[in-house]
Amino acid sequence: MTIITIERKHDGLIRSFKISGHAFFDDAGHDIVCAGISSVSIGTINALHAICDIDAEEHTIIDEESAYLHYRLPEKLSENQMQKAQVILEAMVVSLKTIEESYGENVTVYE
Repeated sequence: MTIITIERKHDGLIRSFKISGHAFFDDAGHDIVCAGISSVSIGTINALHAICDIDAEEHTIIDEESAYLHYRLPEKLSENQMQKAQVILEAMVVSLKTIEESYGENVTVYE
């Protein structure tokens, strides 16, 4: 099962997210749950880079073998960057929870 953990600060803002484990919906290369989660998470990181000018490599840990991804926002962002980043991250949460609604046996989202 894939476990997704959304980490929020005391003010409710998303600080980071972690994704770990294989979905095991289907064989490797045919797993639509894994593909959906990967598309949403990598698309989010790419959007944070393109829209908020946040260096993806500096803030992302990926281990493909163990199916692990950890992304943490930088500590110092401008107010504009933080506002944009939160919209992108909240959209990611909606997308991941939508996947969870359909494939709850394969993925769980924790906040």
